[in-house]
Amino acid sequence: MGEWGMSGVLWTGVVFCLGMLAGAGVFGGWYYRRMRRQLDGVLERLDRAIGGHLQESSFDESMDAAITQRLNQLVEMSQMNCEQADRERNLVKGLISDISHQVRTPLTNIMLYAGLLEEQELGEHAGEMASRIHRQADKLDFFMKELVRSSYLETEMIAVHVEKSSVDELIARACQAVEMQALKKEIVIEAVPSPERAFFDMKWTVEALVNLLDNAVKYSPVGAVVGIRAVPYESFLCIQVKDEGIGIREEEQGLIFQRFYRSPEVAGVKGLGIGLYLVREIIKKQGGYVKVRSEAGSGAVFSVYLRRQ
Repeated sequence: MGEWGMSGVLWTGVVFCLGMLAGAGVFGGWYYRRMRRQLDGVLERLDRAIGGHLQESSFDESMDAAITQRLNQLVEMSQMNCEQADRERNLVKGLISDISHQVRTPLTNIMLYAGLLEEQELGEHAGEMASRIHRQADKLDFFMKELVRSSYLETEMIAVHVEKSSVDELIARACQAVEMQALKKEIVIEAVPSPERAFFDMKWTVEALVNLLDNAVKYSPVGAVVGIRAVPYESFLCIQVKDEGIGIREEEQGLIFQRFYRSPEVAGVKGLGIGLYLVREIIKKQGGYVKVRSEAGSGAVFSVYLRRQ
């Protein structure tokens, strides 16, 4: 074979190889685009399934149909589980409400009668028995309240309905709820009247302020003064609760709003560490927030911020 013939064969081989490579590149690009479209379709169906939407099924033997069928099964199972959870949650809500109502009445009566007995001229032994009954009934009342407060969180019973309401009425209701505890310790609650209005749920925000006032009374010494007032700002209205209690160390101020957290310094005072956590959750659900300013041994100021707009 001559020189030209040999070169022709080589050139033909080179052209053939280049053609094969070009064909492979075209095929590879087409295959990549096809796979990409299929994966995008799977991702789209996954997004619909995450959103709780059923897919349009095609009854054939393709892999695409099998994926769609299983996604629909997952969506249906998830919906059934959510419905069952809602039914059980509503059942627990009703049960807790019924039990707390049924127990509260006889427990209040026991505390009342025990208090009346203590005021009577009884023998030493009978008087001591009446005092024990009163103390035990008081403990039961405390644990019943804590159980109900804890159940608010476990069963997601905190459903706020925010509307523009009177801040003065809010403060008055909260102060009234802790009046008896304050009288027992000869503590004066100084509430500053306020003409302001803000957006909040009256029932749950009263619950939050009662928790703050209850702590203020609990940790303040006999004869102390607990103050509560409203301070208006441009976007928020701040309700401050100031006490003369033991104060909170700086390193603990980020921990006190955690559920079940209790400082070692108050281990001897009854409590489960739910109150401040509940305060934060109630206010947060209304678009507000809670802050604390304190020093150890110098009391504390809790500030609840409610939306004005």
